[in-house]
Amino acid sequence: MTHYFNRIKEQFIVVVFLCAFSSLFSQPNTMISHNANSQLVRDLGGVKWTMKMMLPGEGVKMGLPKLPPEDIETLVWNYAKVPGDVYTDLWKAGVIEDPYFGRNSVKAQWVQQYEWWYSHQFHISEAVNDKVVKILFEGVDYACDVWLNGHFLGRHEGAFSGFSFDVTKYLRISNKRLESTNMLMIKLDPPPRVNALVAGKKTPWFGDYWRDLVPFGIFRTVKMVTTGNVLFEDVYANTSINKNNSAEVNLEITVENTQTETKKMNFIATLEGSNFSSDIETVEFSADVKPGINKIEHNIHLEHPKLWWPWDMGKPNLYKARISLKEGNINQDFKELTFGIREVTSKWNPGFKKNIDVSFPRSTYINGKFHFIRSACWGGPPDIFTGRTSIAEYKKLIQLAKDANMNNIRIFGWHPPEIPEFYQYCDEMGITVWQDIIPLGTGNIPDKEEELAEIFNEGVKVIKERRNHPSLIMMEGGEEMLLRTRDANFGRAFLERLGDSLQAYANLPYVPDSPLTCEVSREAGFKPKEAVHALRYFYDMGSFLHEDWLKTLKFPIVPEFAITSVPSVESLRKFIPKDEIWPPGLSWGHHWADLERLKMQNWDVFGEEKTGSLEEFVNASQDTQGVIFQNGIEYFRRQKPNLSGIALCHFITYWPDMKWGIVDNYQETKRSYEFVKKAYQPLLINLSFEKRRWSKQEHFKGGLWIVNDLFEDFTRCKATVVFKNENGKELMSKTFDIGNVKGNSAKKFEDISADVLSNIEKQLFVELKLTDASGQVISYNNYFFLIGNQDAATKEFNAMRDKRRILESEYGYGNYYRFFDAMTGDEGKVYQSGIEMPRARGYGE
Repeated sequence: MTHYFNRIKEQFIVVVFLCAFSSLFSQPNTMISHNANSQLVRDLGGVKWTMKMMLPGEGVKMGLPKLPPEDIETLVWNYAKVPGDVYTDLWKAGVIEDPYFGRNSVKAQWVQQYEWWYSHQFHISEAVNDKVVKILFEGVDYACDVWLNGHFLGRHEGAFSGFSFDVTKYLRISNKRLESTNMLMIKLDPPPRVNALVAGKKTPWFGDYWRDLVPFGIFRTVKMVTTGNVLFEDVYANTSINKNNSAEVNLEITVENTQTETKKMNFIATLEGSNFSSDIETVEFSADVKPGINKIEHNIHLEHPKLWWPWDMGKPNLYKARISLKEGNINQDFKELTFGIREVTSKWNPGFKKNIDVSFPRSTYINGKFHFIRSACWGGPPDIFTGRTSIAEYKKLIQLAKDANMNNIRIFGWHPPEIPEFYQYCDEMGITVWQDIIPLGTGNIPDKEEELAEIFNEGVKVIKERRNHPSLIMMEGGEEMLLRTRDANFGRAFLERLGDSLQAYANLPYVPDSPLTCEVSREAGFKPKEAVHALRYFYDMGSFLHEDWLKTLKFPIVPEFAITSVPSVESLRKFIPKDEIWPPGLSWGHHWADLERLKMQNWDVFGEEKTGSLEEFVNASQDTQGVIFQNGIEYFRRQKPNLSGIALCHFITYWPDMKWGIVDNYQETKRSYEFVKKAYQPLLINLSFEKRRWSKQEHFKGGLWIVNDLFEDFTRCKATVVFKNENGKELMSKTFDIGNVKGNSAKKFEDISADVLSNIEKQLFVELKLTDASGQVISYNNYFFLIGNQDAATKEFNAMRDKRRILESEYGYGNYYRFFDAMTGDEGKVYQSGIEMPRARGYGE
């Protein structure tokens, strides 16, 4: 009982402040700005929540919503954290084992069979006369019912759309401890099981980087917001740039009047630099606000605006707007937002014929300048169980993307729209965002009009919440959606309607789907060169050596370019049981290690599978991923401006897996990260070549290229090429006077031929260096090549492919038992005892 009273004492805090209003109720974590204002925000998040499991439908029958607010029954429920998720709360409470470790996720599948009740007790000590108090949920995954003090507030479905309830008349307000206690109760439904039924409203929980455990929970914060009777619903700073380089900031304001009579309202808006110094622009205007929802616009003209740019094109200048809503001298509400002034347009890619090769322009221009996109699919959120994620991780990861010379992050349709801090950090660091607005990783969606309307509404709410962020520059509708849809024309019509809905709220380029080159997309009328998901090398592993495969790709944009690797040994030990770590045990397969393709990738790059030890294999897999990414990125960049963007697949990974990311789930960079960083240099000296395997009798041949994504010319440049053997001995060096390197260009400067291969045993190393007029190194690059026969290697790789296909045709791609003879019964091995440990064939032997 003493513990309970201590909790009550901690929560019974009164915040005293000066404002134009009379006193308000107690508000820990309250934010007050713009001098006097009436909006108070109380964050209800934290670890003071509790949770309880019930059979579906039983919680209401048992009377959980009717728990007396002042009672202490929820004290013995499991503790929980909001924002968070059900699985993380249960793991921390000791109910389940860590789902990320080993194969524990299969042991936690019972969790999704139940409904979960979350409760939170809080206190209000002062009156709320002439106020409106709302409880705001920024995001609940997926469906919930909400009660306050036994009063049913409502129901919501949709993970990405925030919602709120007016609770003013249901609050218990008193200076006495018990009578001031309020009980907020939320019932989470068991999560959906068929993604097609909730497409666009919940993140897909399947695919070849996750197992069947459906995440759910209160994954964004819950707030109590107090305002006057007239309040802001939304403010959008819709910016445009004039031909004389001045700018307009059109404030599009949505206001709710909760009263029954029209009110004359005064608006006071200030505008100033957020990350730069500026004078403060102040405007005042008034409007008649009718009962209900009102839309009001007011334009602010800036004669000399500071524009927002991606980091490699300029400074990411940001403005801060503050708006007070007043009735006479009384503040009713307040809004603060940060935004940037930038203009995004699209142009047709040269080299592709409009309406013959392509249906859409795929070159992005920021403020009139070509923005070549050096990107990676985000692969997030940082954890699929959002309760394991911190805001600090977001900042670190976005900084890592910038440090890798990326100027863009793509959020694609297998992953959710991100939290506000993601876009905030992208805004501040000058990273643009290319986004599938809602996750449509399936083509099989409902066909009833009212259900389609729900998807459109979800998309509109997502774009409205994010449209003030200048980093958001491109919208897509689906991700491989038409690849899977049963009705091509229906799918296209849906995606076009979605685009119309989104573009009504944000003036940004929109493309219906990616890649739009599959058979179904062609049936729907799209063209043969729309875009390419550069995945065939991986999924059809063994058909091509990677450099030969790359030469087949000529498209205007590459939304996905994928290759896999294994996390570091240190990271592996965090999620693979000790007795399974080497040779690989079953947990490797559970975490999506494709143990055949990983060996084959290594063989392609190194000429051997590199399975002698755990360290050798891990490092080789990461170097292999890096080499293939580097060679692919450089090949694509040399096609500029015909090709206008690349997105690797992925940057991070949202659970500990053995798949796509170049940064693992523990925010540790792989060795491949450094290859990408090198290949994504805005100013890049690079080498084109026909093959990676050369005979000792040949002359090595290649082409010296420089790609410059900067809008800066470099004069009197020199390029140096150095050839070395595997022992680091220099065999030959040559320097070229290449003169000027123009801004925003991609050009071949020299043909290179070197008679050095007779001195190589296994590997040839080539280093490139670009220096400017002062002799300073402004770009560096390096490669290695193999002694061998390209044709013979291709035949051997094809034979490896044929064996792999036989195995997959028998067991299926997703069945990782195929790597373990003890699980398939091959070679007379049968898994019969729990003390046995199946090992993957072909490792550590």
